[in-house]
Amino acid sequence: MDTTQLLKGVLDLAVLAVVADEDGYGYDVVRRLRSAGIEEVGDASVYGTLRRLYSSGALTSYVVPSDEGPHRKYYGINAQGRAMLAAQRKDWQEFAGTMARLLDTEGSR
Repeated sequence: MDTTQLLKGVLDLAVLAVVADEDGYGYDVVRRLRSAGIEEVGDASVYGTLRRLYSSGALTSYVVPSDEGPHRKYYGINAQGRAMLAAQRKDWQEFAGTMARLLDTEGSR
């Protein structure tokens, strides 16, 4: 199954969940998503999602100097982002439960 379309629908939720655990810069967020099992996530998609979530007020950002290259822009979750994460988590759990019931029902026919 090509999970690309599924990922588009839940990338905001996945990024919020990753940043809720610990602030991170773009590639760090990509790396954490991939290590969690979302290997097909694209760098550009994550960077765009971070910028959009920041613009919508769900994330804060700050710059940290780096001795190994350019400064890194870190993103952290704020109260609005935590509320968004909680709402999306609830929606996802309800949807996943519905799909699980549907698939279990379909499998028993």
